[in-house]
Amino acid sequence: MRFSLDQVVIDAVDPQQLVRFYAGLLGGEPVDRARGWSHVKPPGFPKLSFQPVPEPVAGKNRLHLDIEVDDDDALQAALARAEALGGQRVGTPVRDDAGAYQVVRDPEGNVFCFVCD
Repeated sequence: MRFSLDQVVIDAVDPQQLVRFYAGLLGGEPVDRARGWSHVKPPGFPKLSFQPVPEPVAGKNRLHLDIEVDDDDALQAALARAEALGGQRVGTPVRDDAGAYQVVRDPEGNVFCFVCD
């Protein structure tokens, strides 16, 4: 038996807004679907789908995306792009033996990280 990852589904109060944030950040065309759903298929990523829910994010998400960037310059450029699209960095970059990462909140408060070696 073989399995493959079809998509990552993210709960959203406003799926149409959130899909445009991730499409603007990662590429791909946002698609609005029936019953309030939206999705985007960014190049090099699985499809990201956004399902409507009535409640906002409460606390830290239990699963998050790590988005790889090439180096520190690319990390700074990615942060600037995310902030221009409505994201917000959380704290400062963390550096260790494995590289660096920066936590970011999307416009609805879901966290993700930009990472580089």
